[in-house]
Parts: sequence; C-alpha cells; structure tokens
Amino acid sequence: MEINWKIGVEIELMAPKGLSRRDLALKIAQQHNGTVRSFFHPQVEPSKVSGQPLFNNLTQGFEVLDSAGQIMAQCVDDLTLQEDCDRSHPPLPGWYRIVSDEARLLQLVMQQADPTAPVSEVLTPIAHLFGTEPQSSQGGMVRITDRTGAAIAIAAPLPGERERPCELITPPIEKNHLAHLESLLTTVRFLGFTAPKEGATHIHFDAMPLQSASVLANLVRLLWTYGLELRQLVQTNLHCRRLGNWNRELYDLVRNPEWSKKNWEEARQSLAQLEVTKYCDFNLKNIIYPTLDKHTFEVRLFPVWLDGQSIMEAAGLFEGLLLWAVNSPANSIVPPDISALLNELPISVELCNIWQKRLS
Repeated sequence: MEINWKIGVEIELMAPKGLSRRDLALKIAQQHNGTVRSFFHPQVEPSKVSGQPLFNNLTQGFEVLDSAGQIMAQCVDDLTLQEDCDRSHPPLPGWYRIVSDEARLLQLVMQQADPTAPVSEVLTPIAHLFGTEPQSSQGGMVRITDRTGAAIAIAAPLPGERERPCELITPPIEKNHLAHLESLLTTVRFLGFTAPKEGATHIHFDAMPLQSASVLANLVRLLWTYGLELRQLVQTNLHCRRLGNWNRELYDLVRNPEWSKKNWEEARQSLAQLEVTKYCDFNLKNIIYPTLDKHTFEVRLFPVWLDGQSIMEAAGLFEGLLLWAVNSPANSIVPPDISALLNELPISVELCNIWQKRLS
C-alpha cells in the first residue's frame, strides 16, 4: 500500500535489556553498508527546581547514513518513555546527558562540543569559550560556568537504563514508503525491540498543501468533530503521554465565516496569537511556526506498530482526511457520522474496507 503524500515517521521503541538505541543504529547501518554518526538530540522536560519550570536537555543520538551518505534514520532518546526502565540500575559507562536552563546555550553546545567525547571532556570547549574550566563533582557530574560563576551547563551520567528508550525517526519519505519503513522495522524486530508502555507512533505530513485558511478550517472542524472516534478507530495507547484535544479557542477562530477569506500569512499570524502546543493529538505548531527542517502537520495519536503495513494503513487514512480538507469547498458540511466520512474520503476501496471493518 502506498500514498502520494510526503511523510516522516517517528516510532517509539524500547530496546531489550542489554541493548541500546546505539545498537539499533549500528545494526541498521551494517545491513545497508552504511555508517553511524553521533549527534546531540535536544529535548525538554519538566523541572522540580523551584522557579525553573523546564530543563533543556541534550542526549546522545545516532544518525544512520546509507552507502551514498543519505540519512536513513535517527535513533534518539524520548523522555516520555519511563515505565519500562529500571531506575535502580546503575548508569551505563559512556552514556550521559547535558542539561541547562537556557535552550540557546545548548544550541552552542550542539555546535561546539564533540558528541563522541566522554562526559569528563565533552564540555571543555564550551568552558574555554567562557574563559573557565570544567568543574567535576560527585557522581561523575561536570559543571561549567562563566567567569561570574553563573551556570552554563551540566553534563551527568544518564539514569538507569535510559540508553534503552529509542525513538526511530525517518527522514521525509516521498515514495516507496512501505519499503523504506520495512527496511528499518525488519531490524527492529530482529533485535527484539518492543513497544514501550507509553509508546506512540507519530506521522508528519508535509504541510505545504495545507497552507490555506479555508483548508485549515475544514481540517480543524473535521478533526474536532471526529477526534474521539479516530482515537478509538486507531486504538490510541491510553498510557501515551502528551496527547489531548486542541483549545476551544482554535476551533472557534476557524469557524468564523470571515476566517476563510484571509490569505495564508494573515491566517498564520492569527493562529500565532493563540497558545498552541505540540503536545496534543494533532500538532499544528510546525505549520504556524515553520522551521528550516520541519514544516509539517503531525498526527500523534497512533499506537506503536512494529510493521510497516499498519503504519501505511494509518497514513493512508489520514491522507484521505487531509485530501478531504484540501478538496472540499470552504466551510463544507462535515459528514454526519464516521462511517459516512470513511465512505466520502478519497481513498481506495481496499483501504476504506479495512477501516470500515475496524469501525464495526
């Protein structure tokens, strides 16, 4: 099964005990005559420190390059995957994270530090930029400050089994989607990686065809109406973190009859006035605030699938939903129920039958 939309896929996995996300990257590279390149992967997590709601993290990620030097996949940490890790397990030598209260300082670390360096040395180049030396402390932690003593960053060994969580990220896939996914998932299954308790699959759809006020209004109204049924249809993991509906303010904004008359830039600026989070079922943030490497509409409510066919069936369903939004006139009436919606989507009879059967 194939689709005609450019997508990127993120699959949350858990390595079996004794293996890590690095092992998955190395095995994929070996099977494709490729190589592995280390890099720092940025993440954000809640902080328990008073007055500091968030900590910015860099963790060790591994990028798989094929024999032609093209990116096949990335294997990175995901801080939402917690339940399967044994916190009492001692830190594994060579694994660490870098923490700061300032995201821009970690951008500096990403540009200047060597992701293959040991924890004792990784922040030395950054300390030298500020005219200081790293300060080692108990537990293998290394702290750097500026010349006034203000903290810059801390490198510390990873907590127990934090090398096991793995978010497998594909590059944007334009064609042969199923073949690309199976080339990765075959290795996932071979090594015994499993679905984490809180795991999910995320699919990023290229947002270029969605850059229209009327298209976005159609899409928001459709997904607002059928969000709960779609969760039930795809069997969203109830343990998955960072999901939920949009704020009602977004729905009310696009329902205004004047909304669809806006040009895209006017619409985008209106959306930017809202408090839009990526941590919901359908992430619009990458459309409203596009970055150089991610201009997408992200669907986050899928469970973990370890086979490419299931992922492609889900991608095909949402391609149909997106095409309904794109091809329908402005302020089109949403179908009366989800069965009628499935029949109205521009998808193959085979795919429609698959989802109708699951609906029943």
